[in-house]
Amino acid sequence: MELTLRQIAVVSTIPWDSYLIHRRIWTYPADVIVGPSLLHIPAEEVFFFIIQTYNTSLLYIFASKATFHPIYLRGEKLLHDGRRLRKWRNAGVGILGAAILLGAWLIRDNGRGVYLGLIIVWAGPFILMLWSLAYQLILNLPLSNTLLPIVAPTLYLWIVDTLALRRGTWTLSTEAIFFLLTNVLIVFGLVAFDNALAILNTFPTLFSSVPSLPTPDLLVRALLVSPERYDYQRIVGLQEALQRLRKKSRSFYLASGCFQGRLRIDLILLYSFCRVADDLIDNAPSCAKAEHWILKLSEYLDICYAQKLEKPESRDDFVRSTFPAKAQLALLLLPTAYLSPTPLYDLIKGFEIDLDFGSGDGFPIVDEQTLQTYGSRVAGTVAELCIELAFYHSEERILDEQKWEIIRAGGRMGIALQYINIARDIAVDAKMKRVYLPTSWLKAKGLSPEDVLKDPLNTQVEVLRQRLLDKAMDIYGDARGAIELLPAGSRGPMRVTVESYVEIGRVLRESGYKLKAGRATVPKLRRLSVAWTSLLRG
Repeated sequence: MELTLRQIAVVSTIPWDSYLIHRRIWTYPADVIVGPSLLHIPAEEVFFFIIQTYNTSLLYIFASKATFHPIYLRGEKLLHDGRRLRKWRNAGVGILGAAILLGAWLIRDNGRGVYLGLIIVWAGPFILMLWSLAYQLILNLPLSNTLLPIVAPTLYLWIVDTLALRRGTWTLSTEAIFFLLTNVLIVFGLVAFDNALAILNTFPTLFSSVPSLPTPDLLVRALLVSPERYDYQRIVGLQEALQRLRKKSRSFYLASGCFQGRLRIDLILLYSFCRVADDLIDNAPSCAKAEHWILKLSEYLDICYAQKLEKPESRDDFVRSTFPAKAQLALLLLPTAYLSPTPLYDLIKGFEIDLDFGSGDGFPIVDEQTLQTYGSRVAGTVAELCIELAFYHSEERILDEQKWEIIRAGGRMGIALQYINIARDIAVDAKMKRVYLPTSWLKAKGLSPEDVLKDPLNTQVEVLRQRLLDKAMDIYGDARGAIELLPAGSRGPMRVTVESYVEIGRVLRESGYKLKAGRATVPKLRRLSVAWTSLLRG
């Protein structure tokens, strides 16, 4: 997209710039020009068109890389937002239309404002078109995504422009408002591109498939879709899912920004389902109620996979009549149509092990084999589902045997990450009357699960924490090679996801690590450094 913008910038600016030079509104002293010219435009000026577009685009990309654009779409059924946005859209159209008319008048007047008029008449129609198509994201995106990439390059160019005028590099008959409007054009163009992609990726009922590089006509068709056709429940569900992710898992929230398109959407929806299911059981007021939710979750999967989503209204009715309102969209949006059922059923079985902590059985993680089974069910299954999604959304094709070997390696990696999770949360789990360190390990150290509940920071517990981390790192070392066999589009982001979690384990192995709310955390700058270096590895 950035390359396309540069091409548009050059093609659309050359006739206008050439006219300005012909009218001597812009002039360049002969002694400051080196090299050829194009339609009287110096080569340095043509290069400036390219480099300005490149710099502003790069700043926009950095500012918006982690932004999850689908949550900023607004359907007409979101009444308050819909009415508000329509008013702002109409106001913007009116202001821009009036500005274009003003520019035309300034040109006709042929006075001191003719240069300003030429700028407005040249840039105004493009800005008006982009505003009309992409007003939703222009208005809703954080200012760091829109205002910053406009203001920062404009201020920089104004400063450089002032210095150039003083040195006589070029001369202008009026102020350089040109920089502001051209940066607005660049940023609005990029926002329109992201707006189109958000529509394409968010609504599979409107666009059944999206190529990795959408054609211009497909992007325009997406922008022309009426907001009345947006699936507003899907937008709300994605907003809720991202909020859960941001609140519950900083590591995966950071890593999720590295994924693209529908894969990112489905991974967030998968996490949302897992989080909601886990919370239903963990936050149940009694064991009986928790067992009730396990049963209902199993029934939900039975309905999904028995029907193959051919009659989604039955699933919808069941979810809406059975589950709390705040949990419903997480279940309704889970993409079971292309997820294997076995990992999801095994995930529910993992929740049953958690439930055993509140039963008369006491502490269910009796030995290392039980721990491995638990890790496989609550985390290995999720890792396998993530890899299934990566292959589903990839255009690359490999042999089924190789694919399932990679998925199995992903399951082992999930176990490693769960071990790190357990090692980090010993104190937090103790407050919930849970001990995931194997009872057999504790006995070998002369401890019991009750001792861990009383003093989770015991020196012997710390020894077992390190033992668990050693197990995790061994599994991680054995399975991480499979990451490099993933489809190219998900390889780097998946590496970021894994390394972000593993970094927690590395922190726990450092002497004097600090606890926050009972947990060791990775400093933000260190997390960002890990993510960056993981992406750079290819």
